[in-house]
Amino acid sequence: MNKYVKIIIALLICLAVGYSASTVTRPSVESWYPTIEKPFFNPPNWVFLPVWSLLYIFMAVAAGLVWDKIKEQNEEVKKALGFFLIQLTLNAIWSYLFFGLKNPLLALIEIALLWLFIYETYLKFTKINKISGYLLLPYLAWVAFAAILNASIWWLNK
Repeated sequence: MNKYVKIIIALLICLAVGYSASTVTRPSVESWYPTIEKPFFNPPNWVFLPVWSLLYIFMAVAAGLVWDKIKEQNEEVKKALGFFLIQLTLNAIWSYLFFGLKNPLLALIEIALLWLFIYETYLKFTKINKISGYLLLPYLAWVAFAAILNASIWWLNK
């Protein structure tokens, strides 16, 4: 299987996770989310779809490039992709906690764990393919911002 097929498979997985999370997010964005207090720096709702779409594309390319090195660095690649799948799962769980359960505190605890797993994935990816690591930096930054936003929403609505 060539590198591009691996990237496409990774993209399909990332987009499936994003779509899955959106199924629980969408109803709450239309009902619960507008009713809670948000900080002044809360982005408009239309920002989230293009940002997350781009981040999922970056994640998929990063994962595909790492996966492409499996013959040369089998154990390292398996471990790195394992962390990638864990962080991707945590990514989806956050939406269920925040928007599905409408529990910003539980989501805040989980997003801290998510950020740590993204960071570990970044470290592992960078050792295998530097570009893959760099592709995760916007994701790390966005999740850090999301954590601050999540904490602020929790604080304003507790």
